[in-house]
Amino acid sequence: MLPASSFPRFRKNLLAWFAKFRRDLPWRRSKDPYRIWLSEIMLQQTRVIAVIPYYEKLLARFPDIQSLAEAPEEEVLRLWSGLGYYSRARNLQKAAQQIVARHDSKFPDRLEEALALPGIGNYTAAAILSIAYGKKLAVLDGNVARVLARLGAIRGDLRSGKRWQQLQKTADSLLAPRAPGDWNQAMMELGATLCTPRSPQCLLCPITEFCQARKIGLADIIPEKRAKRPGVELTLASLVLVDPRGRTLLLSPPKSSSSSSDAADVPALLSRMWHFPTIHIQQDAAAELQAFLHASLFDGKELSSKLLALPKVRHAVTYRQITLLPFRLDVAELPRVPHSKPLLLSHLSSVPISNLTRKVARAALDSRASG
Repeated sequence: MLPASSFPRFRKNLLAWFAKFRRDLPWRRSKDPYRIWLSEIMLQQTRVIAVIPYYEKLLARFPDIQSLAEAPEEEVLRLWSGLGYYSRARNLQKAAQQIVARHDSKFPDRLEEALALPGIGNYTAAAILSIAYGKKLAVLDGNVARVLARLGAIRGDLRSGKRWQQLQKTADSLLAPRAPGDWNQAMMELGATLCTPRSPQCLLCPITEFCQARKIGLADIIPEKRAKRPGVELTLASLVLVDPRGRTLLLSPPKSSSSSSDAADVPALLSRMWHFPTIHIQQDAAAELQAFLHASLFDGKELSSKLLALPKVRHAVTYRQITLLPFRLDVAELPRVPHSKPLLLSHLSSVPISNLTRKVARAALDSRASG
């Protein structure tokens, strides 16, 4: 990709740019492995601007690994609520518990020990160990792969096995051995801010002289877009029960947290967190929800009021496109249901809920406000 004779100038240009233009992010103000680990987990598939307030909130509540390990899982999920991809939070706490038990409450500095922790893969381990401990490990994520692909004018699907392996070898060869942590952050920063998927800012790029894609006019085309998995359309219906005190009923997360490949697995779509009674709809939402109510919540009793249809909610979970049809039902008294919790509709943040549940609650609150 680059002749070895170009490495010194290439590294110097990129590191000088990073030193001058790096974003002031809270996790960059410390070499504490815990803080770096926390940020790397939260940044997976999530934008920096969305992560910052969650990072600061979790760090304030869990200032060290031991406090995170000892916290109730529900509290960890509650503070994570809204950030999405909740398996990250669950794995984060499981890893914290392992670190306390096996590594004296300190994030391990050996690669094989880091990789043995839940939620830690090759990229995350390399990022944490290089930044926190100065280990000579090169990261390879989507941002770095895009930079490397443009540097070498690499065509095709970057995620294909052989091509990704070659990109890792290239990243390893380019790594600045005296500053691996800064180097990895510089490569990621470049991909996130200048060498972006669309409209790369080549005129501002500190390594543009080395970029083969720019030289041959393909910077806007490389890397090629990956074929997307076909989407699955799902329809759900949720029930928001409301009593005269403004309380509603949420059902507890299922005890099993194992993932399911079933696109219509309702608990998985609700992130296995506290949720409104929700069912998968086949044809008639109101009729099917009514049947569910009689069978599961009201023991066949007649309802004193009718279901009120609320504006439908759109939501996406990976490749699944969800249309959720929420209904409100005013009741004199909330039913007593095992594994449920009555809460004020306006104060659901006291328990962990998914973004989808939050959208349903907002629709119900708006309907009450409008009469």
